Amino acid sequence: MSSHFIERPRYVCSLGGAAATVTALPGAIPILHAASGCAGNFAWTWNGGSGLQVGGYCGSLTVPSSNVQEHEVVFGGTDRLTEEIRNTLRIMKGELFVVLTGCVTEVIGDDIRSVVSGFREEGVAIVGAETGGFKGTSYYGYDLVLQALFRDYVEKGTPPVNGLVNLWGIVPYMDQFWRGNIEGVRKLLESIGLTVNSFFATDDTQAGLKNAAAAELNIVVSDVYGIEAAETFREVHGIPYLPLPLPVGPSASDAFLREVTERLGIDPTRTEAVIVSENSRYYRYLEPLTDCYNDLDLQRYAVVVGDANYAPALARFLADDLGWLPELTVCTDQLGEDEKERLGGRLRALESGFSTNLVFETDGSEVINHLNSSRPRYADRKYHNPFSPAFVLGSSLERELAQGIGAPHLSVSFPVANRAVLDRGYTGYSGGLRLTEDILSAVVAAR
Repeated sequence: MSSHFIERPRYVCSLGGAAATVTALPGAIPILHAASGCAGNFAWTWNGGSGLQVGGYCGSLTVPSSNVQEHEVVFGGTDRLTEEIRNTLRIMKGELFVVLTGCVTEVIGDDIRSVVSGFREEGVAIVGAETGGFKGTSYYGYDLVLQALFRDYVEKGTPPVNGLVNLWGIVPYMDQFWRGNIEGVRKLLESIGLTVNSFFATDDTQAGLKNAAAAELNIVVSDVYGIEAAETFREVHGIPYLPLPLPVGPSASDAFLREVTERLGIDPTRTEAVIVSENSRYYRYLEPLTDCYNDLDLQRYAVVVGDANYAPALARFLADDLGWLPELTVCTDQLGEDEKERLGGRLRALESGFSTNLVFETDGSEVINHLNSSRPRYADRKYHNPFSPAFVLGSSLERELAQGIGAPHLSVSFPVANRAVLDRGYTGYSGGLRLTEDILSAVVAAR
């Protein structure tokens, strides 16, 4: 792993991730307490990497911001923030306002909590999160916003509701398919009789978020993202959490439903009936493709490049469900050793028994070297290409890699600059069908 630099970063700063997270919440409005230019910088990054998803009400370039200047740096910016909040309340229509700090305002030490507390005493639904860009990536900004909401916005002591679960771990905009993926996981959970509070879906409301402490369990669809927020929720509200990998396709969905069933003590008979029914439906849709799959020899070697959610989930889908050979799996996030071990454990337990080479690498240009290392003969192409036919499943940044090894390519992980995304998702049983459709379409597109 390249430890001293990040080549072609696949995320923005924590402030950018925080702003995107708040924008994705129904009825929520971010208020940036930051230098001018911050919003523009990460807005155009979303525009270039999130499947054309950018903007929204009070998002992107229309986000309220204090735009602090030299005066605030010298004398403090809390008065300017107070003015900006009042103007936002007067002009913008929202159910929840979230103040987010940038690098400059954190460095000068502005106390946003005291400002926010004053407005809360006036009855305004407002919270603050310290999200200076230097704290981490956009994934961490997502976590920081959730921590602030769980600590200062979610009602304490809400009576428990049997069968209610909270769901998070799919990061808006960093996962271009976040809307469809959340809906796919919700559908899985609802199929076994649960009520799902997912915060960011189109059917979710601020009331659901505010009463989230009534849940029996918090389900975090990630081994990395939102884990600190889950710890905060447990400390403040006493609700346990269950981290699970992104369920893409039938094998992962089966395991996902069984783990939730066991944790909540749900009747396994119902869950198994759902699994049988969904698998039957899945393979009925897939059956018409089997002749072409075999006759045209559509099986491929694969390189998978993605974040901590996508890299293991996609490799598992390819090996366990599609019957492909994902020889190299590259996770592009900066992770701790315990996080790396958790992700490695996911890929050591594949049902197919296939063993992929998992590496952690922040420099995308090094992927080809990892491929050469895992397949030493690949460098000698005088008489053969041992890594063929191949496929590259990653981001738009992997197009060059795919061209270099003569492989088709599909952009799935951030950044995605060559696809438009609305409600498409790859989670659950139906998501596995969509992904199969997209992958095989990329394989035969040049025929």
